[in-house]
Amino acid sequence: MGTGTFVKDRRVLPRKRAKEVTQSQGIDIPLLLTVIALLVFGMIMLYSASWDFSLSAYGDPMKMFTRQVLWLGLGVVCATLLASMDYHHWRRLVILAMALTIFLLVSLLLLSEIRFNAKRAFFAGSVQPSELAKLVSIIYLAVWMYAKRENLQDIQLGLIPLGMILGIVGGLIYLQPDLSAAGTVLLLGGLLFFLAGGDLKQIALLLVAAVLMGWLVVRISPTGAERVTDFVNGIKDPTQASYHVRRSFEAIVNGGILGTGIGRSETKLLGLPVPPTDSIFAVIAEELGLVGSLVLIGLYGTLVWRGMVIARRAPDMLGTLMASGLALWIGLEALINMTVMVGLMPFAGNALPFMSAGGSNLVVSLGAVGILLNISRQSGRTVEEGNDWRSFGAVVDLRWRNRRRRVPRSRRS
Repeated sequence: MGTGTFVKDRRVLPRKRAKEVTQSQGIDIPLLLTVIALLVFGMIMLYSASWDFSLSAYGDPMKMFTRQVLWLGLGVVCATLLASMDYHHWRRLVILAMALTIFLLVSLLLLSEIRFNAKRAFFAGSVQPSELAKLVSIIYLAVWMYAKRENLQDIQLGLIPLGMILGIVGGLIYLQPDLSAAGTVLLLGGLLFFLAGGDLKQIALLLVAAVLMGWLVVRISPTGAERVTDFVNGIKDPTQASYHVRRSFEAIVNGGILGTGIGRSETKLLGLPVPPTDSIFAVIAEELGLVGSLVLIGLYGTLVWRGMVIARRAPDMLGTLMASGLALWIGLEALINMTVMVGLMPFAGNALPFMSAGGSNLVVSLGAVGILLNISRQSGRTVEEGNDWRSFGAVVDLRWRNRRRRVPRSRRS
């Protein structure tokens, strides 16, 4: 008699209260080692990229590096706490977390001073609520979609509430204005809706709405219009790209295959805008060359891969949505930053995770890693009664073992 069945009147029936019980796993060591490598890589490159900029801005060449070390300590503490907290507790805490995030975003618009024609941070640019909003939005949407998993096919209970959630958070971020952060929140919401099993027609409608919204933003926002114009001009002729991208090209060309060596970048001293933050990938490409850039891309790819493995092994839909959303978010931030620096996307102010100077992004990124580690610790634990949901039901079957369709239908809740 096989596991999970019993015999009655010569018929094999499933157990009504079957539960999958296996020994829980430890933390995901490859993910942990990858994040440690990224942090070490990032601190070395931040020191190289920031000393001249820090000296000019603060009169102290170690100011930005020292501050980043303090933020790193805070981020490690947050990651440790979140790694030890059962991610299911977010079902009770997420409403409070979202309320606090919205309060901070509203307070920022009302109370914060204008810096560089925007209101994006408290305490002289040290704390950016938009970074926290990205993390909390992923957690909130994962919890919400898990709770509404039976009704996601209903447009009134699925797409419309999703649009309201994303509209409130994205709209408050857009008013700062921070176009890239608002776009990131909307994109992540759409990805999570797809992974949760949202109706394909609703997803198509969401894509159309996103395209129309993007077009409208470009039409009414001088900043958005300028960035798109510079991007189009740069695609046609790299010499007509924005000043920022042209200096980034110069750094990448100077770096060549093996780079000029750590600390020997010339472009960061001769006009590359904000080398410790938005432009740190250009510094990496110049000092470490193509080889160093590929190593960094490989580390980000490994992080996303391990995040998706954790999502696949998660004990329930909540863990799968949360893990996949957090991993894709970090990978998306890195992808946007790097593609902007090589002129393949309109300019966006996304930080390069674990690399760029900035405490808000570093702390929330480490917080996301902490949640991923907690989900990995619970791989193989008891599945909730009646919950046989598995992630990524619509995957390509390359083995053809059962001679069925190569792409089976996705399993909906």
